[in-house]
Amino acid sequence: MAKCLSFTASRDRFYRYFFSFSGLRSVQTDLEDGTTMHCWIPKVHESTKPNLFLVHGFGANAMWQYSDLLRHFTPHFNVYLPDLLFFGASATTRPERTESFQARCVKKLMEVHGVVRTSLVGISYGGFVGYSLAAQYPEAVERLVLCCAGVCLEEKDMKDGLFQVSDLDEAASILLPQTPEKLRELMRFSFFKPVKVMPSYFLSDFIDVMCTDYVNEKRELIQNLLKDRRLPNLPKISQSTLIIWGEQDRIFPLELGYRLQRHIEGNAQLVVIRNAGHAVNLEKPKEFAKQLKAFLVDNC
Repeated sequence: MAKCLSFTASRDRFYRYFFSFSGLRSVQTDLEDGTTMHCWIPKVHESTKPNLFLVHGFGANAMWQYSDLLRHFTPHFNVYLPDLLFFGASATTRPERTESFQARCVKKLMEVHGVVRTSLVGISYGGFVGYSLAAQYPEAVERLVLCCAGVCLEEKDMKDGLFQVSDLDEAASILLPQTPEKLRELMRFSFFKPVKVMPSYFLSDFIDVMCTDYVNEKRELIQNLLKDRRLPNLPKISQSTLIIWGEQDRIFPLELGYRLQRHIEGNAQLVVIRNAGHAVNLEKPKEFAKQLKAFLVDNC
């Protein structure tokens, strides 16, 4: 009964209808070796269209982060939206928790669905996975968009005070909220202008539906982002890359955007969106879509 009255569950069902109405279908793919990935794929793959993967970050699932963008890209691309491992309906029994393993799973998913080459948009953690995919399989990624993805962070950045959290345990407690208070804190970190009044009932409902599965595994994903991470070890990529950053990002500070642009050197352009935080795709959806279309569609 509680789930029937859940606003979050109802919203999730609405997104499913909307994605189906937008020409996509939900597919569960067994990648073998104990790994299963869920992905929204085109109902009809059109060979005359290029491909586009939209890869989500931490949060609910792919639908919640990209629903506003579908109408901009389904007319131009065969659009794919995978749920990364331990999000949505994707999981693995294997022990790997790195973005490089996530990227290899996305590559297997591409192969299963006959996608040889694609452009990719990665938001936050999805950007880590997208960057790794572009580095490991340069022939498979044409253009890359990285949104507020702190790919160039280093393990020492935590000790040097670059972030507003003191350690990984504090970061995990915010990124994986289990109480309304922690979810409010996540919203304060994610948005430049967060909603000031949000009833605890709605926050608890969202947590119950979206934040209670695979908590330990997601915590391990966060821990592996920083483990032994050094910028000199980060491979260079050659793909044309658009970096989008919220000027007031409090999770991955803007300095990491400039650092990433320098690391990629001549192949990257950085767009800084004013009056936006880490969740720039949700806070400034029109500006976000405008920048994506200019890079991915207008330059085709």
